[in-house]
Amino acid sequence: MQSNIQGITNIRQDNTVILANGEIPSHPTPLAILKNAEKIICCDGAISFLEQQNIIPHIIIGDCDSITSAQKEKYKSIILMDKNDAYSDLQKAIKYCMKNNLNEVIILGASGLREDHFLANIGILMHYANRLSLTMVTNYGILTPVHQTTTFESYSGQQVSIFSFSPDTEITYHGLKYPVCKQQFKELWEGSLNEAVSESFTVEIEENGAVLVFRTL
Repeated sequence: MQSNIQGITNIRQDNTVILANGEIPSHPTPLAILKNAEKIICCDGAISFLEQQNIIPHIIIGDCDSITSAQKEKYKSIILMDKNDAYSDLQKAIKYCMKNNLNEVIILGASGLREDHFLANIGILMHYANRLSLTMVTNYGILTPVHQTTTFESYSGQQVSIFSFSPDTEITYHGLKYPVCKQQFKELWEGSLNEAVSESFTVEIEENGAVLVFRTL
């Protein structure tokens, strides 16, 4: 199988960033990604945090129910109002990226505050990950969806969890404290709470499988 390589310390910082309106970035890694982004797609309520950072986004998208009248006036030239209740603001931002061929996207601010929002955002991440390259970075770790065999940069002792969203897919991984060989994870928790033992580890999956890999920062 062909293998991708996913880094941790050298995440590209010139990608498009979607900033959701969850827990604001505070760890140095997501903050650096935000400040070095080539384009920032801001889910409407997150504009208040960007104002604190003196950052102007490329576009503000959403139903605009989380921003003030003054902000609506201030940013009217870059607001894309979308009141479609069928999609969350994060979905609207992802669909904007797809429409505009922004294919390397890092999602920030999508966790925290409300667990139901975070669970929904993980579902959104997995749903769109086979259409463009998506990575979610929180203040605690990196969540990377993969659909083929992938090698990850790591470090000894890094905490790693692997979640299978395709229970019939056989998974093998090397370079972790608890390796598995051609195992099907029928339950979401079965591949969680592992640990890297070197500078990299590899997750082998069948084509069209859907796996989410979490690595602590």
